[in-house]
Amino acid sequence: MNIQPADTGGAPTTAPTTDLPTPGARPEGRHADLLPGSDPSPTDPSPTDHRPDRWSGELLDLDAYLARIGYDGPREPTLAVLRDLQRAHTTGIPFENVHAVLGRDLPLDLPSIEARLVRDRRGGYCFEHVPLFAAAVERLGFHVTGMIGRVSLGAPKVLPATHGLLAVTARDDDREWLCDVGFGAGPLGPIELADGAHIAYDGWRHRLERRPGAHGIDQWWLYQTSPGPSGPDDDPGRVTTPWIDRHTFTLTAQYPIDYVVASHFVGTNARSPFVRRLFAQRMTPAAHRSLDDLTLVTTLPDGTSSTEEIAPEALDGVLREVFGIALTEEELREIATRRPAGTARKA
Repeated sequence: MNIQPADTGGAPTTAPTTDLPTPGARPEGRHADLLPGSDPSPTDPSPTDHRPDRWSGELLDLDAYLARIGYDGPREPTLAVLRDLQRAHTTGIPFENVHAVLGRDLPLDLPSIEARLVRDRRGGYCFEHVPLFAAAVERLGFHVTGMIGRVSLGAPKVLPATHGLLAVTARDDDREWLCDVGFGAGPLGPIELADGAHIAYDGWRHRLERRPGAHGIDQWWLYQTSPGPSGPDDDPGRVTTPWIDRHTFTLTAQYPIDYVVASHFVGTNARSPFVRRLFAQRMTPAAHRSLDDLTLVTTLPDGTSSTEEIAPEALDGVLREVFGIALTEEELREIATRRPAGTARKA
């Protein structure tokens, strides 16, 4: 598919630069459940229909959520609002896995997620971020479909499907948009679900690729540049730098209960890295910061990065100041006791 550059005209600097198909174009082979206007009749008893309350949007304290992410713009189901909401969410709520590290239950009903991420101002991993964002955009009138992907990051083997993401349609635009709000590293806005689509939000670049899959089910791959500056193939300023595959997914509709099942593996299985050590991430237009146990990495949009080893006693301050995560003294003590012997590092 030949992707033509979009006309960005006088768009504000926060808008993405894109190389997208004509509005109204749809990915080939899309699951019918992802098509706007294909909702079953209200009398259809199918458990996999798209009722307006599929993501429990009616239960959400919308004012509190929007205040949490720092959004005070229009509340309309438009593409412009969707872009602003994703930007506010991905920069406003951090990524973290404290519950999994401490072996605590992680209920994924909306009131529980809202209590943690909104009222208690904590972070979460994808299976918390995605239902919260889905509830918000559903409440505002967007069409929302859940999906599950496999994080790859260049891995040569098949990894479990443990990443939640969304396909969203706005009322003023017929295209389907990938909203990946729970990865911890952006993107800062939606990407059109179109083969070869490129986006660049504040210099952070991603692209989508569709490949034929088994039984006629296409595989979709999300790529990000790594390391160093790069960009779409037709960008005159592009620097030749490899893209890395971040995750792969199919356009098969998933539901909240599917996230519960996947989250159980992520948060409890001994083979899951999320139960073995602390992770935290914070995304901003200027930098992405990632904490892996006691290793703090700061990456800039051009791919340059710096690494710092922090002292165990500095963890509380780093979590608060860098990630906006305030743990209790008990949680900090538990994390310290669960750290394997010999892994404590000094600055």
